[in-house]
Amino acid sequence: MTQRLIALLIFLALPAYAAAQAFPSKPIRIIATATVGGGVDASSRIIAQSLQDLLGQPGVVENRPGSGGAVGGDIVAKSAPDGHTLLAISISYAVLPSSHKNLPFSPERDLVPVAVMVNAPNVLVSHPSLPVKSVKELIAYAKKRPGEINYASSGSASPSHLATETLKLLAGIDLTHVPYKGTVPGMTDVIAGRVSLMFASIISTRHLAEGGRIRILATAGAKRAAAAPEIPTIAEAGVPGYAVDVWYALLAPAATPRPVLERLNQAVAKTLHAPDMTRKLGAMGLEPVAEGVAPTDAYLKSEIRKWARVVSAAKITAD
Repeated sequence: MTQRLIALLIFLALPAYAAAQAFPSKPIRIIATATVGGGVDASSRIIAQSLQDLLGQPGVVENRPGSGGAVGGDIVAKSAPDGHTLLAISISYAVLPSSHKNLPFSPERDLVPVAVMVNAPNVLVSHPSLPVKSVKELIAYAKKRPGEINYASSGSASPSHLATETLKLLAGIDLTHVPYKGTVPGMTDVIAGRVSLMFASIISTRHLAEGGRIRILATAGAKRAAAAPEIPTIAEAGVPGYAVDVWYALLAPAATPRPVLERLNQAVAKTLHAPDMTRKLGAMGLEPVAEGVAPTDAYLKSEIRKWARVVSAAKITAD
């Protein structure tokens, strides 16, 4: 490499280096694409509270729910790419490119990942009146009654909808979708026996299962949940290749300098992997992830491709 080329590379790197040195120069705004109280909001507030100590500036969470993350995504995509405005998303965001045809921005082109913050292990639950006690029994029962078993979701293209449609595709069964406006009303109807199945978080369902009001059939993720290691995964229970991890992640505007992304990523990792925080997250049914920027980018791109196939096969459209 010639001295002239080395000098040119150093010159080109100076603006990004200067931006990283100056960052952050004001409070960091996190646009959460969900209402107060859910996993996106909770994980965003955990990060926001740690920024003052780690980066010297406070974090402020602003809730902008709507259209599976499109409302908040548009705000951040059009914000200054300096690391001071971030987007907190859920797995539903990975469905946007395939389920929304007229987005005002490109999720893949206009935003870049900072980190996947946490996974929120979900479980498949059933009402006790459904005469099945395992995923294998559910598949056998459903194959004899195509379309007769109803399942609840928290809305079109929500994690619970995506998880069940994936199960339908891989298991070759036909279930009828009943969308609700949120997890609580859907689970209320499962408990009442008005619908038979739903995917929901371990924390919100375990006490109901212990009380005999619902059954937990299996966990949805690629591996058993730390909060309930005794519960098999759906893949182990009879559907090879099944894995739906419900994750929450942070993104930034696409032109944000890489050194700024790395600083943010390191702050997220330090926060979430602290022993006290890991225990706190576990009590909330959340598992820290916070890998580096490069593996996060590769993972989110693979999720967008994965869900595009499911959306196409299941003909999922936005509400």
